[in-house]
Amino acid sequence: MKFNQSQKQNQRIERISTFHLVVGIDMAKETHVAQATNYRGIVLTNRHLSFSNNIEGYEKLKRWIEGLQQKNRLNSVIIGMEPTGHYWWNLANWLTIKEINVVLVNPATTKRNKENRDNSPSKSDPKDALVIADVVSRGFYYEYTQQSLVFQRLRTVMSDREFWVAYSVRLQNRIIRWLDIRFPEYTSVFNDWTCKRSMATLKELPSPQDLASFSVADLITTWKKHMKRAGGSTGIQKAAELIALAKKSVGDTTALDEAKHDLKRLIEEYERILDMLEEMQQRILALLSEIPIAGQLRSLKGLGPIFVAAILAGAGDLRQYAHGRQLLRKAGLNLAESTSGKRKGQIVLSKRG
Repeated sequence: MKFNQSQKQNQRIERISTFHLVVGIDMAKETHVAQATNYRGIVLTNRHLSFSNNIEGYEKLKRWIEGLQQKNRLNSVIIGMEPTGHYWWNLANWLTIKEINVVLVNPATTKRNKENRDNSPSKSDPKDALVIADVVSRGFYYEYTQQSLVFQRLRTVMSDREFWVAYSVRLQNRIIRWLDIRFPEYTSVFNDWTCKRSMATLKELPSPQDLASFSVADLITTWKKHMKRAGGSTGIQKAAELIALAKKSVGDTTALDEAKHDLKRLIEEYERILDMLEEMQQRILALLSEIPIAGQLRSLKGLGPIFVAAILAGAGDLRQYAHGRQLLRKAGLNLAESTSGKRKGQIVLSKRG
């Protein structure tokens, strides 16, 4: 089955009839701004509408729209808005519950069309709202549909997980920085500082001064507090190397007591985040078990549960797409080229999701 983008564009344009009121809304944290046009782009109001981001403001918008529909004898309405941050979310859901058609406009489209009416790069909230209404009337929008509950739950968990993964990376970088300053030779023994022997060392004997007075047997005994198989040929070798390097370490020794307290807090926080991420993963697996298509995606080689969850959280129900290219365009992964005359430009990813 072929996918024709121009055909879909024509369908979106044809959908807006002579009986449509086209409303563009510029979203903000506290006060939104709306402008209204007909299907030809003729402005139907003398002044824009400003309304608050609360139920009183939403009801004010609804009354304003109904008044314009009655005045201009328009029996249909389509509302366009930019998905700016999270500010649009509550209004879009409220309008959808009221069975008012909501569509979304890519911010890049608004930016590239803001000079169409006045040939000026000036920017204001009323102008942006009017530009949004213009691009909607020309079919440059995409549908907003509320996903089923399981997809909304998955999206929420994955968004939460993304934040804590980024936070854990910050903690890891901070711990590596600590080692680079206090014990720069440490990573020559433990390439992975998160392994069990390494974590046991950092908890009990983090500085070279702590290790220098220990024997190999003493160090292995210390490791056994945190792991079952601390000895063996590997353990003895690691312990001997670590103690030898600790005795000739060039690490900084100033304010060592404060530095060790800092490392202790970092490791405790890092382990807490790991437990939290493990709990999230179990919740993600439970949610994936409720989505039939997740099993099909996981059967593909190289797609683990987190990758599958990320795809479904971002794309939603894949059954809503008529063709795979629609999903690629939404993700900004479709190919784009720039050619003119005999010049053929390089083909790159559009990155216009």
